[in-house]
Amino acid sequence: MTTPAESRQWTLRGEHTEYTVAVPGHGRWLELVGWGPHGVTAGPSPVAYTGPTPFLTAGDYAPVEYATDAVRPFAGAELVVELPTGDRRVSWAFQDATGDDRQLRVLFTDPVTGLRAGHCYRMADGTDVIERWVELHNPGDTTLLLVEAASAGFTMPTPHGARVSYQWGQWAQEFQLDHVDLGRGRFSVGSSQGVPGHLFVPWLAVRDRVDDGPTWGVALAWTGSWEISARRDTGGLTRVSVGRHLADGPLELPPGATLTLPVAAGAYSDDGLTGLARVWHTYQRGLAGDRLDRVRPVLYNSWEATGFAVDAGNQLALARTAADIGAEAFVVDDGWFVGRHDDRGGLGDWSVDAAKFPDGFDAFIAEIRAMGLVFGLWVEPECVSPASRLYARHPDWVYAVDGRPQTLVRNQLLLDLGRPEVAEFVHSTVDGLLRRHDIGYLKWDFNRPRTEPGRSGPGAAVDLDGAHVANLHRIYARLRRDHPDVTIEACAGGGGRTDLAMAAHADVFWPSDNTGPLDRLAIQHGFLHANAPHLLSSWVTDAPGLFDPRPRSLAFRFVLAMAGVLGIGADIRHWDAAQRAEAAAWIARYKEIRGVIMRGEVHLIGGPDQERCAVQYTAPDGATVVVLAWHTGRLHGPGSLPSRPVRLPLRGLGRQAVYRRGEQEYSGSHLSAVGLPVRWTTDHDAELVVLHRVDPGHVVSPRYFTEPASTPCTK
Repeated sequence: MTTPAESRQWTLRGEHTEYTVAVPGHGRWLELVGWGPHGVTAGPSPVAYTGPTPFLTAGDYAPVEYATDAVRPFAGAELVVELPTGDRRVSWAFQDATGDDRQLRVLFTDPVTGLRAGHCYRMADGTDVIERWVELHNPGDTTLLLVEAASAGFTMPTPHGARVSYQWGQWAQEFQLDHVDLGRGRFSVGSSQGVPGHLFVPWLAVRDRVDDGPTWGVALAWTGSWEISARRDTGGLTRVSVGRHLADGPLELPPGATLTLPVAAGAYSDDGLTGLARVWHTYQRGLAGDRLDRVRPVLYNSWEATGFAVDAGNQLALARTAADIGAEAFVVDDGWFVGRHDDRGGLGDWSVDAAKFPDGFDAFIAEIRAMGLVFGLWVEPECVSPASRLYARHPDWVYAVDGRPQTLVRNQLLLDLGRPEVAEFVHSTVDGLLRRHDIGYLKWDFNRPRTEPGRSGPGAAVDLDGAHVANLHRIYARLRRDHPDVTIEACAGGGGRTDLAMAAHADVFWPSDNTGPLDRLAIQHGFLHANAPHLLSSWVTDAPGLFDPRPRSLAFRFVLAMAGVLGIGADIRHWDAAQRAEAAAWIARYKEIRGVIMRGEVHLIGGPDQERCAVQYTAPDGATVVVLAWHTGRLHGPGSLPSRPVRLPLRGLGRQAVYRRGEQEYSGSHLSAVGLPVRWTTDHDAELVVLHRVDPGHVVSPRYFTEPASTPCTK
C-alpha cells in the first residue's frame, strides 16, 4: 500500500488481484486507478481521463468511486441528499484516510451541511473480492433526506463495448443466465419487493465485448429492495452503481444519526464468467466460516409427497423408506400446525396439530430419530393468515396503509418485522420450537413480497425495508448463536431471497420450486455462476418440467441433484424395488464425493442450451476430480450411424499428471485438449465420473486410447 500522505493513493491486495484508488489534487472525490491482477497499476491507468468534457463535468467522465449529484450531476450518482429547503447538490471535500493493504477508510465531508461520508474498503481474506460500503453521519442540527443512497460505484474499462451478464427469472424459472451488449446507455436490474425477488438476482458481470478474458462482477449483501445499473459512457468506460432501491421514498438522517449502507462486493477474474464464479465461490465459503465444515445432510422433504395432508402415519412411512435408501435428514414441510389444511389458514398460530400427531409430536420426532435421521421442520414465521388467532389479536402487526385495502398473496399477509414486538414474536416462535423439540434442520420460507408500503397508526416516517432486513438478520444471528448445530435452509417461494447477506446467515438456499429435470438444469447453471455449491439445495422428484417437459431418467435427476446438496422430494412410497435400489446406489456414491462437491474448484462446461453440459469439481489438493454431465439435446444416430462421443474439456489439471477412472487412464493434457468422452444413448442421459490422480512417476498404460463403458455409477 502506498503510504505517503502527499500521494493520496492506496492499493488493497487480494489473493491474486489488486484494487487501487486515489484522491485527485482537488480533493473532491475518490477515484479508481486500477483493478485487476497484481501489478495492473504499474502503468498508465486504463480508466483515467483528463480531456475536455463539453456539456458535462469532469466528474461525469471520471472513474468516481462514490458520487453525489454535485460530483456527477448528469451521468448518475450514488448519493442524492435533500435539505429541508429542497436544496440538493451535496459535495465532498477530502479529510483523511486510515488503513493498510487489506482495508481502507477515506473520510469526506460536505462543506455546507457537514455531512460526513466514510468510504470503506475491505479485501476479504484469501479472496479476490473487494467489499465496499459507506458510513454516513449527520453532525448538523437539521434532518437530511437521502433521496438516493447506493453503496458503491465500480468502474470497468470496456473500449469495444460492454457485455453485461445478468440473471432474470420468475417463480419456477429463477437464475436464467443472459447477456446484453451495451454499446452506449444504461442497463438496470433490481427489486422493489422488499426481498431480492424472483425477477432478477443482485449480481452482475461485465466484460469487454470482444475480450472473453478479464471479467468484473458486482453483488450486493442486502435482503431487501435493491438496484444495480450499468452505464457505458462515450469514453469507453462502464460504471456499475449498486445498492439499495428506496422503494418507500427518501430516508431520513436526523441530527446526530449514522447510517451504514449495505456491503457491495466487487470481484475480478481474468478467466471469464466461469473464473468469476470461482471467485464468488471462494468468497461465500469464507462467509460460511466454520459452518462450511458441517456436513449438509442428504435430506428427504415430504412436501411433494403429501402437501398439506401431513399426519404421523404418512410421514413415518416416508421416513422409513428414506432411511432405507440412505437419507440422513427428514423434513416435515408445510401442514404440521393447527389450522393448516390448505394455504388459507394457520400461519401465525405455530402450535402442533395434535390431531395429526395423536401420540404427541415429540414421540413422533423420537421415531424419526430412532431411524438414524435428523429431524427437520418447515416454518414461515414472517407471514400470517387472516383467519389466524394471531391476526385477530394483532391486526396492526401487518404492513398496511391506513384506509386502503390489504393485498393477499398466497392467501396471506406479511408481518411488519421492523416492529420490535413483531421481531420478538418471530424470534421467540422459532427459538421456542428449536428449544422444545429435537430439531436439527430448519427450512425458513417466505412466500410473498411486501405490497403495502406503510405501517398502521401514527408515527414518524420509518425505513420499513431497512428495519425488516435488519431484524431478519438479527434473528438469524441469535438463532445461529443459540442453536449452532441446526442447519438452516433459506427459501422464498424458491429462489426469491438469495443475496450475499443471506449467504452469510443461512447454510443452504432453496433455488426454485421447479424440480423438473431440464428446467432445473438451467436454474442450477445460472445459480452456480453466482453461488457456491454448498448453498445449492436440489431434490430428486418425479415432477415434470414446466418449460421443457422432455422426460429424463432417474439417473439424470440424481446426477443433477448431486451438483450441490442432495435431497429427495418424490413420493418414494410408490417407487418400486428397482428404483429404490438405484436411489440407494446414487446416494452412497454422493456421500463419497460430497466433500469434493462442497469444497472443490468448480468449472462450468458448456450449458443447458449446448451439446456440452457439465460441471467439474476438483478437490483442493487436486487428487480427485468429479464430473457431472447431462444430455441436453438430440442424439446423433448412436448405433445406427457414425458418431463420436461428446468430449468435455476439463480445466485446471496438471498437464503431465495422470488421472484414472476405473481401468482407464488419461493424461491431464488429453483431458484438457481433447476432453473427457461421454456417450449418450436413449437409456443413458447422465454421467457421474470420478477421476483419481495417479502418483507422480506413473507411466500411462496402453489403455489410454480405449474408451470406458458408460455406466452411471462407474468410478
